[in-house]
Amino acid sequence: MVSPPARYLVFFQYFGTKYSGVMETSNDQAIAGVQNYLEKAAQNLKPLVPIKFCISSRTDSGVHALCNSAHFDIQRAPGKPAFNEKQLIHCLNYHLRTEPIRILKAHRVSSSFHARFSALSRTYIYRVLTGCAHYSQIPVFERDLCWAPMGPKLEFWELKFRSRSFLYRQVRRMTGALVAVGQGKLTPHHIKELLEIKDSRAFPSYAMAPPSGLFLKSVEYNEADLDTTVSPAE
Repeated sequence: MVSPPARYLVFFQYFGTKYSGVMETSNDQAIAGVQNYLEKAAQNLKPLVPIKFCISSRTDSGVHALCNSAHFDIQRAPGKPAFNEKQLIHCLNYHLRTEPIRILKAHRVSSSFHARFSALSRTYIYRVLTGCAHYSQIPVFERDLCWAPMGPKLEFWELKFRSRSFLYRQVRRMTGALVAVGQGKLTPHHIKELLEIKDSRAFPSYAMAPPSGLFLKSVEYNEADLDTTVSPAE
């Protein structure tokens, strides 16, 4: 007799520079998404049914994650017990070892849990490096991990944004608008007008912050949903 599938929530991180974004892409696209690599690694668990990751938070091409999350179901062969969290983390990370993607934590959750819709909030940070007159002056290990507009001295600023959900490119627009105001390219009055228009197409392209400085920092859930001392069936 086949046992019901086990549902897991995993937290994972990645450098997004080489990916089309976190979401899955089709086979005919030149650049794959992080989800493609996660699902390829998961097939090594030898499930009866191909594993599909349900990602909690979309990130665009070039955007990074200190901690994103996803849930998925694993249907094992008759007589095979469900994986424990340590087994799951070890196996997935082993098969992701050539990629800048790592599984951080895993939780067995109930079949009604949903990584996207059960999330209470999401927190993003945007890293701005000031004081660089030219791209070549950015420290080599930071070149794909920040935005470097010109400024008076070399220092990092981190802007933090927390909400239950965000609009497409919202954090990049908010960050770009703040920097544009600081540089005198936009005024507070212009920002007020853009908010009143309520049309993302009206936002000036020069004020869009690049993806390289954006990190999804965390996805927050109710702790009771992640309590592994309670049977997921309860």
